[in-house]
Amino acid sequence: MSDRWLYAWALGSAAFGGASLIVPLYVVSLGGDPVTLGVLAAVAAFVGVPGALAFGGIADRTGKRRGLVVGALALVAAMLAVVPLTRSIPVMIAANAVVWFASAAVLPILTLLAVADAPDNQWSARIARLNTYQGVGWALGLLAGAVWTAGATRILEVRTAQQGFLLACAGCAAVSVLAAARLLPPDPGRSAEPDPRKLRQAIRRAGRFNVRGVTFPFSPARVDPRGLHPRRLAHRFTPALTLYFGAILLVFAGSAAFFAPLPVFLGDAGYGSDGVFVLYLLSSVASALCFDRVGAFAATHDARLVQLAGLLGRALALPVVAVLGAALGVTNVGLVGTAVVFAAIGVTWAVISVTTGTIVTQLAPASIRGEALGAYSALMAFAGGLGSIAGGWLAASSYGLAFAVAGGLVLAGAAVVFLLWYRATAVSEPDRSIA
Repeated sequence: MSDRWLYAWALGSAAFGGASLIVPLYVVSLGGDPVTLGVLAAVAAFVGVPGALAFGGIADRTGKRRGLVVGALALVAAMLAVVPLTRSIPVMIAANAVVWFASAAVLPILTLLAVADAPDNQWSARIARLNTYQGVGWALGLLAGAVWTAGATRILEVRTAQQGFLLACAGCAAVSVLAAARLLPPDPGRSAEPDPRKLRQAIRRAGRFNVRGVTFPFSPARVDPRGLHPRRLAHRFTPALTLYFGAILLVFAGSAAFFAPLPVFLGDAGYGSDGVFVLYLLSSVASALCFDRVGAFAATHDARLVQLAGLLGRALALPVVAVLGAALGVTNVGLVGTAVVFAAIGVTWAVISVTTGTIVTQLAPASIRGEALGAYSALMAFAGGLGSIAGGWLAASSYGLAFAVAGGLVLAGAAVVFLLWYRATAVSEPDRSIA
Protein backbone atom coordinates (compact mmCIF):
# COMPACT_ATOMS: atom_id res chain seq x y z
CA MET A 1 0.00 0.00 0.00
CA SER A 2 1.30 3.44 -0.94
CA ASP A 3 2.00 5.87 1.89
CA ARG A 4 1.25 8.93 -0.23
CA TRP A 5 -2.01 9.42 1.65
CA LEU A 6 0.05 10.44 4.68
CA TYR A 7 0.79 13.72 2.92
CA ALA A 8 -2.93 14.44 3.00
CA TRP A 9 -2.97 13.89 6.76
CA ALA A 10 0.16 16.04 7.16
CA LEU A 11 -1.72 18.87 5.47
CA GLY A 12 -4.67 18.35 7.78
CA SER A 13 -2.33 18.31 10.78
CA ALA A 14 -0.77 21.59 9.61
CA ALA A 15 -4.26 23.13 9.60
CA PHE A 16 -4.87 21.80 13.12
CA GLY A 17 -1.49 23.07 14.34
CA GLY A 18 -2.12 26.57 13.03
CA ALA A 19 -5.71 26.62 14.27
CA SER A 20 -4.71 25.47 17.76
CA LEU A 21 -3.19 28.88 18.41
CA ILE A 22 -4.67 31.33 15.92
CA VAL A 23 -8.24 30.74 17.14
CA PRO A 24 -7.41 31.70 20.78
CA LEU A 25 -5.36 34.68 19.57
CA TYR A 26 -8.25 35.84 17.39
CA VAL A 27 -10.66 35.50 20.30
CA VAL A 28 -8.31 37.64 22.40
CA SER A 29 -8.17 40.30 19.66
CA LEU A 30 -11.96 40.49 19.83
CA GLY A 31 -11.88 41.14 23.56
CA GLY A 32 -11.83 37.62 24.94
CA ASP A 33 -10.52 37.38 28.50
CA PRO A 34 -8.90 34.45 30.35
CA VAL A 35 -12.30 33.06 31.33
CA THR A 36 -13.34 33.03 27.68
CA LEU A 37 -10.16 31.20 26.69
CA GLY A 38 -10.76 28.73 29.51
CA VAL A 39 -14.22 27.95 28.15
CA LEU A 40 -12.85 27.74 24.59
CA ALA A 41 -10.23 25.19 25.63
CA ALA A 42 -12.56 23.27 27.95
CA VAL A 43 -15.22 22.72 25.31
CA ALA A 44 -12.54 21.55 22.85
CA ALA A 45 -11.27 19.12 25.48
CA PHE A 46 -14.64 17.69 26.44
CA VAL A 47 -15.69 16.87 22.86
CA GLY A 48 -12.52 14.90 22.08
CA VAL A 49 -13.24 11.42 23.39
CA PRO A 50 -16.92 11.43 22.34
CA GLY A 51 -15.69 12.30 18.85
CA ALA A 52 -13.36 9.30 18.77
CA LEU A 53 -16.07 7.03 20.17
CA ALA A 54 -18.75 8.24 17.75
CA PHE A 55 -16.73 8.10 14.53
CA GLY A 56 -14.92 4.94 15.57
CA GLY A 57 -18.21 3.19 16.20
CA ILE A 58 -19.60 4.29 12.83
CA ALA A 59 -16.41 3.13 11.10
CA ASP A 60 -16.64 -0.26 12.81
CA ARG A 61 -20.29 -0.74 11.84
CA THR A 62 -20.12 0.51 8.27
CA GLY A 63 -16.47 -0.02 7.25
CA LYS A 64 -16.60 3.37 5.48
CA ARG A 65 -13.34 4.80 6.76
CA ARG A 66 -12.35 6.89 3.75
CA GLY A 67 -15.66 8.73 3.68
CA LEU A 68 -15.50 9.50 7.39
CA VAL A 69 -11.97 10.90 7.18
CA VAL A 70 -12.82 13.04 4.13
CA GLY A 71 -16.03 14.22 5.78
CA ALA A 72 -14.26 15.13 9.03
CA LEU A 73 -11.58 17.14 7.20
CA ALA A 74 -14.26 18.91 5.16
CA LEU A 75 -16.01 19.80 8.40
CA VAL A 76 -12.74 21.26 9.71
CA ALA A 77 -12.26 23.36 6.57
CA ALA A 78 -15.80 24.72 6.84
CA MET A 79 -15.54 25.58 10.54
CA LEU A 80 -12.16 27.30 10.16
CA ALA A 81 -13.68 29.41 7.39
CA VAL A 82 -16.58 30.38 9.66
CA VAL A 83 -14.42 31.72 12.52
CA PRO A 84 -12.92 34.79 10.73
CA LEU A 85 -16.32 35.68 9.28
CA THR A 86 -17.99 36.20 12.67
CA ARG A 87 -17.40 38.34 15.71
CA SER A 88 -19.62 36.22 17.93
CA ILE A 89 -17.44 34.49 20.51
CA PRO A 90 -20.08 31.80 21.26
CA VAL A 91 -20.13 30.93 17.55
CA MET A 92 -16.32 30.72 17.58
CA ILE A 93 -16.38 28.44 20.62
CA ALA A 94 -18.88 26.16 18.87
CA ALA A 95 -16.91 26.13 15.59
CA ASN A 96 -13.67 25.44 17.44
CA ALA A 97 -15.35 22.56 19.28
CA VAL A 98 -16.39 21.01 15.95
CA VAL A 99 -12.79 21.30 14.70
CA TRP A 100 -11.40 19.36 17.67
CA PHE A 101 -14.29 16.91 17.65
CA ALA A 102 -13.30 16.07 14.07
CA SER A 103 -9.61 15.92 14.95
CA ALA A 104 -10.19 13.37 17.69
CA ALA A 105 -12.67 11.46 15.55
CA VAL A 106 -10.28 10.71 12.69
CA LEU A 107 -7.29 9.56 14.77
CA PRO A 108 -8.49 6.00 15.49
CA ILE A 109 -9.68 5.64 11.89
CA LEU A 110 -6.34 6.80 10.51
CA THR A 111 -4.59 4.27 12.75
CA LEU A 112 -6.69 1.51 11.15
CA LEU A 113 -5.89 2.83 7.68
CA ALA A 114 -2.20 2.87 8.53
CA VAL A 115 -2.16 -0.87 9.26
CA ALA A 116 -4.58 -1.95 6.53
CA ASP A 117 -3.22 -4.72 4.29
CA ALA A 118 0.07 -4.83 6.24
CA PRO A 119 1.40 -7.86 8.14
CA ASP A 120 1.11 -7.35 11.88
CA ASN A 121 4.91 -7.25 12.32
CA GLN A 122 4.87 -3.98 10.34
CA TRP A 123 2.06 -2.28 12.23
CA SER A 124 4.23 -0.48 14.77
CA ALA A 125 6.42 0.99 12.02
CA ARG A 126 3.39 2.18 10.07
CA ILE A 127 1.80 3.78 13.13
CA ALA A 128 5.12 5.45 13.96
CA ARG A 129 5.20 6.84 10.42
CA LEU A 130 1.67 8.17 10.86
CA ASN A 131 2.72 9.82 14.14
CA THR A 132 5.70 11.44 12.43
CA TYR A 133 3.70 12.91 9.56
CA GLN A 134 1.14 14.21 12.05
CA GLY A 135 3.80 15.76 14.29
CA VAL A 136 5.71 17.37 11.43
CA GLY A 137 2.49 18.74 9.98
CA TRP A 138 1.50 20.22 13.35
CA ALA A 139 4.90 21.90 13.75
CA LEU A 140 4.75 23.28 10.20
CA GLY A 141 1.36 24.78 11.01
CA LEU A 142 2.90 26.63 13.95
CA LEU A 143 5.85 27.72 11.80
CA ALA A 144 3.49 29.01 9.12
CA GLY A 145 1.62 30.98 11.77
CA ALA A 146 4.84 32.60 13.00
CA VAL A 147 5.93 33.55 9.48
CA TRP A 148 2.49 34.73 8.38
CA THR A 149 1.76 36.90 11.39
CA ALA A 150 5.27 38.37 11.43
CA GLY A 151 4.96 39.43 7.80
CA ALA A 152 1.29 40.32 7.58
CA THR A 153 1.21 42.51 10.68
CA ARG A 154 3.78 44.80 9.04
CA ILE A 155 1.21 45.87 6.45
CA LEU A 156 -2.13 44.88 7.99
CA GLU A 157 -3.98 45.37 11.24
CA VAL A 158 -3.38 42.50 13.68
CA ARG A 159 -6.96 41.27 13.54
CA THR A 160 -6.98 41.34 9.73
CA ALA A 161 -3.73 39.37 9.66
CA GLN A 162 -5.24 36.80 12.01
CA GLN A 163 -8.34 36.49 9.84
CA GLY A 164 -6.08 35.92 6.85
CA PHE A 165 -4.25 33.10 8.59
CA LEU A 166 -7.52 31.51 9.70
CA LEU A 167 -8.61 31.45 6.06
CA ALA A 168 -5.21 30.01 5.14
CA CYS A 169 -5.75 27.21 7.69
CA ALA A 170 -9.20 26.60 6.20
CA GLY A 171 -7.63 26.46 2.74
CA CYS A 172 -4.99 24.00 3.95
CA ALA A 173 -7.72 21.79 5.39
CA ALA A 174 -9.65 22.04 2.10
CA VAL A 175 -6.58 20.92 0.13
CA SER A 176 -6.20 18.00 2.58
CA VAL A 177 -9.81 17.03 1.78
CA LEU A 178 -9.02 16.84 -1.94
CA ALA A 179 -5.77 14.97 -1.29
CA ALA A 180 -7.47 12.52 1.08
CA ALA A 181 -10.28 11.83 -1.38
CA ARG A 182 -7.69 11.03 -4.04
CA LEU A 183 -4.98 9.26 -2.03
CA LEU A 184 -6.61 7.40 0.87
CA PRO A 185 -6.55 3.63 0.41
CA PRO A 186 -9.85 1.88 -0.33
CA ASP A 187 -11.86 0.55 2.57
CA PRO A 188 -10.77 -3.01 3.40
CA GLY A 189 -13.25 -5.83 3.60
CA ARG A 190 -14.67 -6.93 6.92
CA SER A 191 -12.34 -9.93 6.89
CA ALA A 192 -9.35 -7.58 6.94
CA GLU A 193 -10.22 -6.07 10.33
CA PRO A 194 -7.10 -6.08 12.54
CA ASP A 195 -7.12 -8.01 15.79
CA PRO A 196 -7.80 -5.39 18.53
CA ARG A 197 -5.29 -6.89 20.96
CA LYS A 198 -2.49 -6.93 18.40
CA LEU A 199 -3.36 -3.41 17.27
CA ARG A 200 -3.11 -2.05 20.83
CA GLN A 201 0.26 -3.73 21.23
CA ALA A 202 1.44 -2.14 17.98
CA ILE A 203 0.27 1.29 19.16
CA ARG A 204 2.23 0.88 22.40
CA ARG A 205 5.37 -0.15 20.54
CA ALA A 206 5.15 2.55 17.86
CA GLY A 207 7.57 5.46 17.93
CA ARG A 208 6.32 8.58 19.72
CA PHE A 209 6.05 11.92 18.00
CA ASN A 210 3.05 13.46 19.74
CA VAL A 211 4.21 17.09 19.59
CA ARG A 212 0.61 18.32 19.49
CA GLY A 213 0.37 17.50 23.19
CA VAL A 214 3.13 20.01 23.99
CA THR A 215 0.86 23.02 23.65
CA PHE A 216 -2.50 21.26 23.31
CA PRO A 217 -2.36 18.99 26.35
CA PHE A 218 -6.00 17.95 26.43
CA SER A 219 -6.23 16.19 23.06
CA PRO A 220 -6.91 12.44 23.26
CA ALA A 221 -3.70 10.44 23.19
CA ARG A 222 -2.62 8.24 20.32
CA VAL A 223 -4.32 5.25 21.90
CA ASP A 224 -7.68 4.11 20.55
CA PRO A 225 -10.40 4.74 23.19
CA ARG A 226 -13.11 2.77 21.37
CA GLY A 227 -12.53 -0.36 23.42
CA LEU A 228 -13.25 1.55 26.61
CA HIS A 229 -15.74 -0.20 28.92
CA PRO A 230 -15.86 1.95 32.09
CA ARG A 231 -17.95 -0.48 34.16
CA ARG A 232 -15.63 -3.39 33.44
CA LEU A 233 -12.58 -1.24 34.07
CA ALA A 234 -13.87 0.02 37.41
CA HIS A 235 -14.06 -3.56 38.69
CA ARG A 236 -10.60 -4.46 37.39
CA PHE A 237 -8.54 -1.42 38.46
CA THR A 238 -5.75 -2.26 40.85
CA PRO A 239 -5.07 0.19 43.71
CA ALA A 240 -1.79 1.22 42.05
CA LEU A 241 -3.48 1.91 38.70
CA THR A 242 -6.25 3.88 40.38
CA LEU A 243 -3.64 5.95 42.21
CA TYR A 244 -1.74 6.58 39.00
CA PHE A 245 -4.90 7.71 37.21
CA GLY A 246 -5.24 10.24 40.03
CA ALA A 247 -1.76 11.50 39.15
CA ILE A 248 -2.76 11.78 35.47
CA LEU A 249 -5.81 13.81 36.46
CA LEU A 250 -3.66 16.24 38.46
CA VAL A 251 -0.90 16.59 35.87
CA PHE A 252 -3.13 17.22 32.86
CA ALA A 253 -5.46 19.50 34.79
CA GLY A 254 -2.42 21.54 35.81
CA SER A 255 -1.05 21.65 32.27
CA ALA A 256 -4.41 22.78 30.87
CA ALA A 257 -4.79 25.40 33.61
CA PHE A 258 -1.50 26.85 32.36
CA PHE A 259 -2.10 26.69 28.61
CA ALA A 260 -5.74 27.84 28.51
CA PRO A 261 -5.10 31.48 29.54
CA LEU A 262 -1.53 31.58 28.20
CA PRO A 263 -2.23 33.38 24.86
CA VAL A 264 -3.89 36.33 26.58
CA PHE A 265 -1.11 36.46 29.21
CA LEU A 266 1.59 36.57 26.53
CA GLY A 267 -0.37 39.25 24.68
CA ASP A 268 -0.61 41.36 27.84
CA ALA A 269 3.13 40.85 28.40
CA GLY A 270 3.87 42.42 25.01
CA TYR A 271 4.33 39.42 22.73
CA GLY A 272 2.74 39.79 19.33
CA SER A 273 1.01 36.95 17.52
CA ASP A 274 4.25 36.02 15.76
CA GLY A 275 6.13 35.88 19.08
CA VAL A 276 3.50 33.61 20.61
CA PHE A 277 3.70 31.26 17.62
CA VAL A 278 7.50 31.16 17.90
CA LEU A 279 7.35 30.22 21.60
CA TYR A 280 4.85 27.43 20.94
CA LEU A 281 6.94 26.20 18.01
CA LEU A 282 10.05 26.21 20.17
CA SER A 283 8.34 23.94 22.68
CA SER A 284 7.26 21.57 19.92
CA VAL A 285 10.74 21.39 18.38
CA ALA A 286 12.39 20.82 21.76
CA SER A 287 9.94 18.01 22.46
CA ALA A 288 10.44 16.42 19.04
CA LEU A 289 14.21 16.39 19.47
CA CYS A 290 13.89 14.56 22.79
CA PHE A 291 11.34 11.83 22.08
CA ASP A 292 13.80 9.18 20.92
CA ARG A 293 16.38 10.06 23.56
CA VAL A 294 13.81 9.93 26.35
CA GLY A 295 12.43 6.66 25.00
CA ALA A 296 15.88 5.07 24.99
CA PHE A 297 16.60 6.34 28.51
CA ALA A 298 13.24 5.21 29.89
CA ALA A 299 13.78 1.75 28.41
CA THR A 300 16.80 1.19 30.65
CA HIS A 301 15.60 3.00 33.79
CA ASP A 302 12.52 2.96 35.99
CA ALA A 303 9.82 4.82 34.00
CA ARG A 304 8.34 6.23 37.21
CA LEU A 305 11.60 7.89 38.20
CA VAL A 306 12.10 9.24 34.68
CA GLN A 307 8.59 10.67 34.73
CA LEU A 308 9.10 12.08 38.21
CA ALA A 309 12.06 14.13 36.95
CA GLY A 310 9.97 15.45 34.06
CA LEU A 311 7.05 16.35 36.32
CA LEU A 312 9.26 18.21 38.77
CA GLY A 313 10.77 20.20 35.91
CA ARG A 314 7.31 21.01 34.56
CA ALA A 315 5.96 22.01 37.98
CA LEU A 316 8.81 24.52 38.27
CA ALA A 317 8.65 25.81 34.70
CA LEU A 318 4.94 26.71 34.58
CA PRO A 319 4.94 29.40 37.31
CA VAL A 320 8.35 30.69 36.14
CA VAL A 321 6.65 31.89 32.93
CA ALA A 322 4.49 34.24 35.02
CA VAL A 323 7.52 35.49 36.95
CA LEU A 324 9.49 36.24 33.80
CA GLY A 325 6.54 37.91 32.11
CA ALA A 326 5.81 40.15 35.10
CA ALA A 327 9.41 40.99 36.03
CA LEU A 328 11.16 41.20 32.67
CA GLY A 329 8.51 41.50 29.97
CA VAL A 330 9.66 41.63 26.35
CA THR A 331 13.27 42.61 27.10
CA ASN A 332 16.33 40.80 25.76
CA VAL A 333 16.76 38.95 29.04
CA GLY A 334 13.03 38.26 29.26
CA LEU A 335 12.92 36.90 25.71
CA VAL A 336 15.86 34.56 26.26
CA GLY A 337 14.56 33.41 29.63
CA THR A 338 11.05 32.77 28.33
CA ALA A 339 12.41 30.89 25.31
CA VAL A 340 14.50 28.65 27.57
CA VAL A 341 11.50 27.92 29.81
CA PHE A 342 9.27 27.09 26.84
CA ALA A 343 11.92 24.73 25.51
CA ALA A 344 12.06 23.09 28.94
CA ILE A 345 8.27 22.70 28.92
CA GLY A 346 8.59 20.93 25.57
CA VAL A 347 11.22 18.56 26.96
CA THR A 348 9.03 17.73 29.95
CA TRP A 349 6.18 16.87 27.58
CA ALA A 350 8.43 14.38 25.78
CA VAL A 351 9.16 12.75 29.15
CA ILE A 352 5.49 12.61 30.15
CA SER A 353 4.27 11.40 26.78
CA VAL A 354 6.83 8.60 26.51
CA THR A 355 6.56 7.32 30.07
CA THR A 356 2.82 7.55 30.78
CA GLY A 357 1.80 4.78 28.38
CA THR A 358 4.60 2.60 29.74
CA ILE A 359 3.50 3.09 33.35
CA VAL A 360 -0.18 2.44 32.58
CA THR A 361 0.79 -0.74 30.74
CA GLN A 362 2.93 -1.90 33.66
CA LEU A 363 0.25 -1.22 36.28
CA ALA A 364 -2.79 -2.55 34.41
CA PRO A 365 -3.72 -6.25 34.53
CA ALA A 366 -2.85 -7.92 31.23
CA SER A 367 -6.51 -8.55 30.40
CA ILE A 368 -7.45 -4.84 30.40
CA ARG A 369 -4.28 -3.10 29.22
CA GLY A 370 -5.83 -1.87 26.01
CA GLU A 371 -8.89 -0.55 27.85
CA ALA A 372 -6.68 1.04 30.50
CA LEU A 373 -4.89 2.99 27.78
CA GLY A 374 -8.29 4.07 26.46
CA ALA A 375 -9.20 5.22 29.97
CA TYR A 376 -5.96 7.21 30.08
CA SER A 377 -6.95 8.95 26.84
CA ALA A 378 -10.41 9.77 28.17
CA LEU A 379 -9.10 10.93 31.53
CA MET A 380 -6.55 13.20 29.88
CA ALA A 381 -9.29 14.97 27.93
CA PHE A 382 -11.55 15.21 31.00
CA ALA A 383 -8.72 16.64 33.12
CA GLY A 384 -7.92 19.10 30.35
CA GLY A 385 -11.47 20.40 30.37
CA LEU A 386 -11.55 20.89 34.14
CA GLY A 387 -8.10 22.46 34.19
CA SER A 388 -8.94 24.86 31.36
CA ILE A 389 -11.98 26.20 33.21
CA ALA A 390 -10.05 26.54 36.47
CA GLY A 391 -7.07 28.20 34.79
CA GLY A 392 -9.21 30.73 32.96
CA TRP A 393 -11.18 31.57 36.09
CA LEU A 394 -8.06 32.02 38.25
CA ALA A 395 -6.21 34.02 35.58
CA ALA A 396 -9.08 36.50 35.44
CA SER A 397 -7.94 37.70 38.87
CA SER A 398 -4.22 36.84 38.76
CA TYR A 399 -1.99 35.16 36.22
CA GLY A 400 0.54 34.48 38.93
CA LEU A 401 -2.08 32.62 40.96
CA ALA A 402 -3.29 30.63 37.94
CA PHE A 403 0.21 29.54 36.94
CA ALA A 404 1.17 28.78 40.54
CA VAL A 405 -1.89 26.56 40.91
CA ALA A 406 -1.03 24.91 37.59
CA GLY A 407 2.48 24.14 38.82
CA GLY A 408 1.09 23.00 42.16
CA LEU A 409 -1.25 20.50 40.50
CA VAL A 410 1.62 19.06 38.47
CA LEU A 411 3.71 18.90 41.66
CA ALA A 412 0.91 17.02 43.43
CA GLY A 413 0.85 14.57 40.53
CA ALA A 414 4.61 14.16 40.90
CA ALA A 415 4.10 13.36 44.60
CA VAL A 416 1.67 10.58 43.67
CA VAL A 417 4.16 9.13 41.16
CA PHE A 418 6.87 9.24 43.85
CA LEU A 419 4.54 7.40 46.23
CA LEU A 420 3.97 4.69 43.63
CA TRP A 421 7.71 4.31 43.09
CA TYR A 422 8.39 4.23 46.85
CA ARG A 423 5.71 1.61 47.48
CA ALA A 424 6.97 -0.58 44.66
CA THR A 425 10.54 -0.27 45.95
CA ALA A 426 9.49 -1.07 49.51
CA VAL A 427 7.68 -4.21 48.35
CA SER A 428 10.61 -5.42 46.25
CA GLU A 429 13.27 -4.87 48.94
CA PRO A 430 12.26 -7.88 51.11
CA ASP A 431 12.27 -10.03 47.99
CA ARG A 432 15.88 -9.04 47.30
CA SER A 433 16.92 -9.79 50.90
CA ILE A 434 15.33 -13.24 50.74
CA ALA A 435 17.06 -13.90 47.43
